[in-house]
Amino acid sequence: MTALLLLPLLLPFALPPLARRALDRLTPVAALWSVAGCALLLAGCTAVALGVLLLLGLLKLPFFAALGALVHPLRTAPGALVVPAAAASAGALARCGWTLGRAALEQARAFRAARAEAGRRPAAGDLCVVDSPRPDAYALPGRPHRVVVTTAMLRSLDGPEREALLAHERAHNAGGHHYALAAAGLAAHCHPALRRVRDTVRLAAERAADEAAAASVGDRRLTARAIARAALAAQAAHTAGSARPARPGFAPGAATGPVPRRVQALLAGPPRPPRAHRAIAALLAACAALSCVSSVTATADVHHRVEVAQGEEMR
Repeated sequence: MTALLLLPLLLPFALPPLARRALDRLTPVAALWSVAGCALLLAGCTAVALGVLLLLGLLKLPFFAALGALVHPLRTAPGALVVPAAAASAGALARCGWTLGRAALEQARAFRAARAEAGRRPAAGDLCVVDSPRPDAYALPGRPHRVVVTTAMLRSLDGPEREALLAHERAHNAGGHHYALAAAGLAAHCHPALRRVRDTVRLAAERAADEAAAASVGDRRLTARAIARAALAAQAAHTAGSARPARPGFAPGAATGPVPRRVQALLAGPPRPPRAHRAIAALLAACAALSCVSSVTATADVHHRVEVAQGEEMR
């Protein structure tokens, strides 16, 4: 049982290298959703394992054993091992809950501010132009979806480049990439190893939108040039110290992420059919499945042991 509870805590360390390989071997869209889904499942299994370890430690204490109506000793690892593990689990769960709650409040405030800012501006279809000296453009989810772009960003690009940039942002909204980014952000608060996966998911979202924009405008070099110029304009404004308009972290933007790598991928041509995509996808699925099976099996085993300790079931 102890080994089963350790697996969900150790398996997330395997995801960052797998995520990077998935981005290289899979199409950007496939990498985005497979890695984000795997990270969310691993985060959930981590929380379950920590909760079960905390419960085992509490039931080792006489007060909680009496509350649990235990009439027989609970058969687990020695208390000298279980109680410290439970204390560590309590600390990890408390920290996870605190950071997750704080991040959720911050993101909710930023989202409301961005929606309010977009609502005050006249919209042309899904396009909302914000008067700002800071070049910025991003896809704002909600009902309805909005593509928010500042006047400074529009001035930084010519007509065809603007079309490519807007196609990129519309691809984010059409693909629902904010869900994957939110899932990766949630997972990052549940396990330290999953924090590194968040950047991979963001890069996969940008690569997926890059490919969709290139297909929409029919020119990969134009799309690469638009992204590069948008990133350079945003970086110059950041260096100058102008404030960026408020927006939530799960609202993707074309000028974010490792832009040189994205530009290189666009100039290299359309993604070729990956050779080892099945192996990478199978590894991600196996990692998530093993974590889920371990946490569910350990939870069921603990439930059975508690019933035995309560005298409700004979071994």
